[in-house]
Order: sequence, then structure tokens, then C-alpha cells
Amino acid sequence: MDIKGKVAVVTGGASGIGRALATRFVNEGASQVVIADLNEEGLNRVAKEIGARAIRTDVANESDVISLIKTTEKDYGQIDLLCNNAGIGLSGGPEVDNEGWERIWQINVMAHVYAARAAIPGMLARGEGYIVNTASAAGLLSQVGSAPYAVTKHAAVGFAEWIALTYADRGLKVSVLCPQAVRTAMTAGNEGGVASQDGMIEPEVLCDSVMEAIAAETFLIIPHQEVLKYMRNKTSDYDRWIRGMSRLHATYGDNNWP
Repeated sequence: MDIKGKVAVVTGGASGIGRALATRFVNEGASQVVIADLNEEGLNRVAKEIGARAIRTDVANESDVISLIKTTEKDYGQIDLLCNNAGIGLSGGPEVDNEGWERIWQINVMAHVYAARAAIPGMLARGEGYIVNTASAAGLLSQVGSAPYAVTKHAAVGFAEWIALTYADRGLKVSVLCPQAVRTAMTAGNEGGVASQDGMIEPEVLCDSVMEAIAAETFLIIPHQEVLKYMRNKTSDYDRWIRGMSRLHATYGDNNWP
């Protein structure tokens, strides 16, 4: 896909990766970029700065997501590129309370489901469309110190895979973004964390990988190429990989986030 002249929607657009993606799309000539976020003040500020449309959206609320999709389709005719980017982190393991598990599940997983449910019919009717779901390298590997993050990001990758294989012959393209550490509010103060051992990149650098993947229409977006090696190690000898991850856990501890 060439983003020039296209209508793009980006959730989590008030900061971090979402802001960088929206800015890049505007600069690459998108006809309209719509950014969504729960942070209305930050959302409006970014929209004004880059010339995007702001729609306050709680992605954990399906009604909000439906409104975002339908408003964009009504005002701009269609959605060519949907970036489900909003996400949160949460440290801990099975002891995390039900409210925490439910919150991260809604934002990191169900928000993707809600958006797909609302946007895919229009894309299929036109015979074309593109979805980019932000997951994490944790969705391919794991996350030391956070079971909720590891579990929900694995689910996000799995959902993206399912969409990709189910609708591939109907014009729908899908990519899943799986970075390690990116310099955002989520990683602030954790530059020495386990996820940043292969380097913490700027959101604008990550956008290069996203644009290349969209142009080539490739499924897996991995800005940190070391992740490919780790994936191969994992699948070639799972027990050995778990032992290695256990050593990382012993080094960084339960409270290392992200």
C-alpha cells in the first residue's frame, strides 16, 4: 500500500508510537489522518500540530470504537489503513487482581477485536483495506516481570494472524508490529530494563519499519532484528529457551517493567 491519498486511523495517537505513526502518515501524503486516544488534551494538541482529526476514544469501550470507525467512514468515505496501536503495560503475575487483568485484556486485545468487527465489513465490501495491529516482541517471545503483558501481546499476535489468513483472498492486508523497547511514556525510566538490552529506539525510527512493511505488504514488522534470532532459538529448542529466559528473570527480577 502507498499511504499517499489514503485515509488512516491511528489509536493511541496522543503520544509515543501512535503520534509518530500519525505524523509520518501526514508527512507521506495521506489525504486524512484520524487519531484517537483517551487523553483528550494530548490528542487535540497533536491533531493541531500535525493537521489530523481528533476523536476522543476509549478503546476498551466497544461503543466508542464503533463510533470512531463509523464517524470516519461517514466523514471521509472509507478507512484505507487502520492502526490499532493503543496499549498499556502492567507488572506482576497471576497475583494481579481481576480488574487489572480485565483492563489490560480489553485494551491490548479486545480493542483490536472491536475495531476489526467495525471496520472489516467496509474493507471487504470494497475488496481492499489494511490493518496494522501493534503487539510487541513480548507477543512472540515473553515479558520478564509481566504475565498480563506477555499473555495479551501473544493474543494480539494470534488475532492478527487469524485475520491475515482468513481474509487474505478478499483484499485485506494485515501487519503486526512487534518491537522491543521504544522510547515512549511506557518505557520512561526503564532504559536499563530487559526489553532494552538490544537498544531502545525512537518512535520515528520504528516508523521506518512500518512504512517498509506497508509498502511491501508483509505481515511481521520487527524493528529490532535480534528478535528474529530469538524466535528461531525458541522454536528450535523450547526447553533451552525457557532456561535462558529464566536466567533473565533471575537477573532482572519480578518488578522489572517494561
